[in-house]
Amino acid sequence: MKRSTASPRRKTRAMLEWGHGVLCKERSVRYAFIDHHKYEFSITSMCKILDIKPSSYYDWTKRDISAQQIHRNRCELLVKAAHSETKERYGYQRLHAHLSEQGHDVSKYMVRSIKEEHDIKCRRHKRFKVTTDSDHNKRIYPNLLKQQFGVNRPNCAWVSDITYIWTDEGWLYLAGVKDLYTKELVSYAIDKRMKADLVCRALNKAIKDKRPSQGLIVHSDRGSQYCSDDYRKIISKYGFKGSMSAKGNCYDNAPIESFWGVLKNELVYHHNYTTRFEAINSIIKYIEFYYNEERLAKHCFAATQGESYARVERGFSKI
Repeated sequence: MKRSTASPRRKTRAMLEWGHGVLCKERSVRYAFIDHHKYEFSITSMCKILDIKPSSYYDWTKRDISAQQIHRNRCELLVKAAHSETKERYGYQRLHAHLSEQGHDVSKYMVRSIKEEHDIKCRRHKRFKVTTDSDHNKRIYPNLLKQQFGVNRPNCAWVSDITYIWTDEGWLYLAGVKDLYTKELVSYAIDKRMKADLVCRALNKAIKDKRPSQGLIVHSDRGSQYCSDDYRKIISKYGFKGSMSAKGNCYDNAPIESFWGVLKNELVYHHNYTTRFEAINSIIKYIEFYYNEERLAKHCFAATQGESYARVERGFSKI
């Protein structure tokens, strides 16, 4: 195998990025890292960055060690790197899927064993809190879904909701629209005020991007924003079917509530946002570049949300 021909500066930067996750780890992990990347980077440079004497590394390579232990050392390095790459969000099953997708031969048992041995844990979850204000006299839609969330194609049923995010400048309100089939967050809108315009913008953007047909079920809770005249006009204009949860029943809108839980447990609860702009930027990056594109759906470890939609679209094009 040929060593990388990149410029010294670029190679050093790459080494720092790759080695950051093992810099403070035990020597055996750093030795394994150097051995794994010896064809990509200079051994001397890696030893310097990882605070290892080259002579110690070479002594380590001559040690009497079983092939099984060598394999485990390599797997430990891969699991720890993958845990860092996925921002400490994946359990052992999705970590295994992530490693398999990258072409690494690490069994599910090995991933779980390494996580337990080294106390590698996912970020902790917090409980859901009901925040919807449905105490009004506006007209509501009947509940068409009735907690039956299984659909057979994209743009058959969307669920929508609003959540709250705190910053030092005050509250931010995030309205989202999620496709029940692809599990993708097809649209969202963010504002410092929780007006009807917020949910209207989110729905209009979803319609523009996905171009759904008449008959689409658009489900929400009974919040006053979703009962507004402006929102109902959009539902009527495109021939959609409005649907609403029973009063105070978060389980009727469980798929979007589940997404809010994921967003807050994996992102929001780990930040103290100083400004609304900082929070907005963080949330957009999470949704656009992580959740919809990289985070593996729980029901299918082999495809991301975007890939799921593309796969179905390819199938429909053949009919």
